[in-house]
Formats: sequence, C-alpha cells, structure tokens
Amino acid sequence: EALQRIVSNLANKNGEIHNFIDMLNHTIKNVQINSSNAISELDEEFDGLYSILDEMKGSMASTIQQEEAHKIQALQDQLSQCSNALESSEELLELAAQSLDVKDPVEFLKVENSEQIWVKQIVTMASAFRISLKPTVSDSMTHLMVDFALERRILQSVNFLPVPKAPEIDLAACLVADNCITVSWRMPEDDGRIDHFVLEYRKTNFGLPRVKDEQSWELIDYIKATEYTLSGLKFDTKYMNLRVQACNKAVAGEYSDPVTLETKAFVFSLDSTSSHLNLKVEDTYVEWDPTGGKGQEKVKGKENKSGGGPSPKRTPVNTRSLARGSRDRFTGESYTVLGDTAVESGQHYWEVRAQKDCKSYSVGVTYRNLGKFDQLGKTSSSWCIHINNWLQTTISAKHNNKTKTLDITVPDRIGVYCDFDGGQLTFYNANSKELLHTFRTKFTQPLLPGFMIWCGGLTVSTGLQVPSAVKMLQKSENVLSGSTGSLNN
Repeated sequence: EALQRIVSNLANKNGEIHNFIDMLNHTIKNVQINSSNAISELDEEFDGLYSILDEMKGSMASTIQQEEAHKIQALQDQLSQCSNALESSEELLELAAQSLDVKDPVEFLKVENSEQIWVKQIVTMASAFRISLKPTVSDSMTHLMVDFALERRILQSVNFLPVPKAPEIDLAACLVADNCITVSWRMPEDDGRIDHFVLEYRKTNFGLPRVKDEQSWELIDYIKATEYTLSGLKFDTKYMNLRVQACNKAVAGEYSDPVTLETKAFVFSLDSTSSHLNLKVEDTYVEWDPTGGKGQEKVKGKENKSGGGPSPKRTPVNTRSLARGSRDRFTGESYTVLGDTAVESGQHYWEVRAQKDCKSYSVGVTYRNLGKFDQLGKTSSSWCIHINNWLQTTISAKHNNKTKTLDITVPDRIGVYCDFDGGQLTFYNANSKELLHTFRTKFTQPLLPGFMIWCGGLTVSTGLQVPSAVKMLQKSENVLSGSTGSLNN
C-alpha cells in the first residue's frame, strides 16, 4: 500500500510535469508570437513618425520655396525698374549731348528759349535720379533655418514605455458619506505618460485585508482623474477594501497598497416568522395578501388531522430571529412584520417606500414585547408614523395609543433615523430630507424595526448610512423642537 501510494504520487507528479512542459512550450510560442506583434507595432510607430517627419519636411520646404518666389519676384520688379530708368537716362544723355555739341555761341543762342527750358527740365526729372539703388529684399534665407537639437535629444531618448509606479491612496482625503465612497490618490512622482487609472474594491467584514475567504474584486476602469466616487452602495458589510493601479498605453503598473474604510450601516431583513399570515414577506419586501390567512388555516387544519406537522409555509427561524426570542405570529388586525435584527446602540438609518395603491401602512420601531394582537403605536413600547390613503390621505404620529395628525405631504419614501443612545426616533422625507416628526424618549430595551401594511406593499432599504443632511438637521435644536409633539415619553 505504501509503495502504491508512492507510485500514485509519482504518477501524479509526472502528469504535473507533462502539463508544465506543455505550458512551457505554449508559453514559448506565445513569446514568439507576442515578440513578432511587438516588432510589427514598433514598425507601425516608426512609420507613423517617419510620415509625420516627411509631412513636416514637405510643409517647411514649401514655405522656403514660397519665400524664394516672393524675393525673386521683388528683385525682378526692381530690376525691371532699373532697366527702364537706365534706358530713359541714355536717351536724355543723347539729347543733352546734342545740345551741348553746339559750339558757336551765336548758333546756341538761336535755339528757342522754350526748348532750352524743356531740355533742362526733362534732364533734371530723369527717373534715374529717383530710383533706389538698394535691393528691396535680402538674399539671406537664414530666418527659415531650423534647429533640431532639442528634437534630436528627444528622439534619442525614445525608449520602451516604463511600467508605471504604484499610486498612493490618500487615506485622509477619502470620504465615506451618503452611501458613497470617495477615493483619492496620487502618484509618487510626476508621470506624464499615465493614460488612466483602475480602481478595485470589495466588501469585507474584516478590518485588515485578508487573502482567504474574501469576495472577488469589483473593477472600475478608465478613470482619468486621481479621484473617484463610488455611489449607490449598500453597506451590508463592516468594511471595504480599495486599491488603485496606474496604466499607460502599454502596460499596467503595480497596485497601490490596499486601504480599508469602515462603512457603518444597519442591515436587517424582514422576519417572516413574525409576520401576520395575511402578509407575504421576501427579505426586504412585504405585501398584503387577503387570502393568506384563510389558505394557511386550511392547510393547518389538514395538517392537524393528519398528524399536526408544522405549516409548510412557515419559514425556519434564522439565527438573528432566535436572538429576538421565539414568539407567535401577529394575528387579528395586527397586520405586522418585524425586522430580524435589533438596534441596541448607536445611530442607524433605513428607508421605506410604499406602493402607490397602498391603502394603509405604519413604519416605526418597537420593543420585543409587542403582543401578537398589538398594533404599532398603540402600546407604550412602540412608536410609528401611520399613513392612511382611504378617501382622504392623512399622516399621523402614534405612540401609547395616542395620535397626532401631521400637517405635511406624504412623501414617496420615508427615512427612519434612530439614535438609540440619544433617545431619539425621527422620520424624514427621504428625498428632500424634510423633517416629518421626532419622538424623544429614553430607550430601555433593544428596538426592532416594525411595519404594518394593509392593501398594498412596502419595500425596505437597509444597509444605508445616516445621510449628511440628516446629521446636519440633528445639530439644529430649533428644527427638532419645532417638530417634537406631545407623544414623547
């Protein structure tokens, strides 16, 4: 048996070596192919560079030729003027010479006076006296010379693109707020060849990055700036790992050292084991079902006759609902379902959206001791706001069987803010963050989110951070005191 195990291990090892040899041969072929592709790409780059140089050479040569033609034309025009002036001067010289050839004073005086004046004038006004004997343009072409010393140095420095260095995430500039994470980073040194950045992130329940038992990285590619905001997140874990890499047009660099940001949020699901039989519950959605109770009663009756087994629609109790303690389902007119996770400390926030055709619903919190016939807001251990959409839409705050009608518009989404340690339960318009109502009391027991629904459905959004706007409003005592009613303990 020992020998057989050794032979088996050796055979497996031989198989691994064969596979490795195949992989090495395949890698050699890939190296050859990739090398050939790299040479082809290099040829294309240099051909492109040659093409640019040829185009620039042709353009600059054309400029020189145009300058040459301009100067030659100007000099030819001046040459023509000088030739005409010279021809005219020679004719005048001949005419003047004829006049000067008269030697006899008597004969010279016989020349009419007007003719003498005319000869004098035309000789004096000869174009040869007015023409410039300086070339209009220079024969120099040095102003069209080029100096390629700088370009030559640049070309001589051309080399393969270097691998970018790893960016450095600026932890102090990173921000976690409003279900968004803003990540900021910088390069250790200036690198003008960086084309874009890649950001990777993953959720985790561990404060420090771990190798095993982690979720896979999610990727955001082609980021041009050195900052990016991840929005619309659900913070269903305690932390988030992030890392960044820089890329040029050829290669991606090493990843930055990963950083871990804490993402505090309250996450819960609806506890189907607590829900009224007339409610259909799926994780974070609850819907009124008028036939649910009757159907369950019939099934239960048959089961009792056949041996009294559990209802097939009863969801097994999970670990979080066990922490709340066992209880019977809500019944009677208490069409209620609770959250499966309790608030025992800190500040938490969640939101609720009702269907448009929802006739009646309540949103709030309660201690664990809410009876199966009790309704939210009608006991001293539960607080809620209630919306009634029959005939006329109304919204009211309820606690200890007391009701206060609120003169406000019913929002599409309701935000619930619970400050357990501060003894505060506040409801907001989740869109505008307008304050709806605040309960102030001292909570003495853990709180469970509670929901009542009749004719319609509710969707609960958890894993949300306390919005910045809500934090700002909490600092304003005037706003809070202005909305605090007489329903507080």
